Amino acid sequence: MRKTFAAAFCCACFATLGAAVFAGGSKDETTALIEGDEAGQERPWGRPAHPVRYDPFGVEVIVGGSPLEQLPGRGRVYVEAVAGSEYVLRIRNPLPVRVAVALSVDGLNTIDARRTTARDASKWVVQPYGTITVTGWQMSQTRARRFYFTSERDSYAKKLGRAADVGVITAVFFRERAGYSEVVPPSPRPLGESSRDEESKMKSAPQPSQSSSGAAGAARNRAAEPARDDEYAATGIGRSVGHDVRWVNLDLERDPAAEVTLRYEYRPALVRLGVLPRHYDQPDPLRRRERARGFADPRFCPDPPQ
Repeated sequence: MRKTFAAAFCCACFATLGAAVFAGGSKDETTALIEGDEAGQERPWGRPAHPVRYDPFGVEVIVGGSPLEQLPGRGRVYVEAVAGSEYVLRIRNPLPVRVAVALSVDGLNTIDARRTTARDASKWVVQPYGTITVTGWQMSQTRARRFYFTSERDSYAKKLGRAADVGVITAVFFRERAGYSEVVPPSPRPLGESSRDEESKMKSAPQPSQSSSGAAGAARNRAAEPARDDEYAATGIGRSVGHDVRWVNLDLERDPAAEVTLRYEYRPALVRLGVLPRHYDQPDPLRRRERARGFADPRFCPDPPQ
């Protein structure tokens, strides 16, 4: 039986529940944890009798309570990173069944920081027609550490020595086949180690620079510093916040229902990629030329002024 790890959100503002899935065991069934009043209730969600068209799966990057604009370009979808700002990821499930979401940031699973296939990854669970908000890296069954935009050299991936895939957020969705029941699995092992080893490792890891006013002040100070042209966006491991998780059983379909990928960069990089237009202090002749049209006046050619 595959182990799955479902995340529970302790903040009252979160309307839905989450869960995560640990790889291992049977290929057809997983176990996960879930929080709140839903735990232990049997709800046999099944496929509709006839095909139904649903809205697309959603992944949004939220900064300061508002989603960042998604910018299509170069065959991908981009968002403009805000230097030094904390962000959360809002995941939406448009289906009438629960889904399990393998969610990675900078190539690292947001639950255990491992690099696996999406099928074998730990996953978050989203209720039917529901949303979850993932605030950061899940560090244990009771806490997470916030996402924030920073440079590659200050990123969590760099600290772990795995910075090959920074600048990308990927969510892969798997449908649940049947209902669920609560289970009591063995203790999870974040980052492939025991919880005690993980706590000791994170205490000794370099921390994001902070002013005397705390992490919030540090984030504001970082946001005030513009990113250099040669500095690219990545995600750091920030302040600790409460974030409880529990386990549930999940029977997932083998093939994913959808995959959503977002690329994020600071503005100078988006301009270089051609996703955002370059700003010019003086009138831009090329923009004038792009506005040029053909025929406008059907009369004869005039003589040029002398």
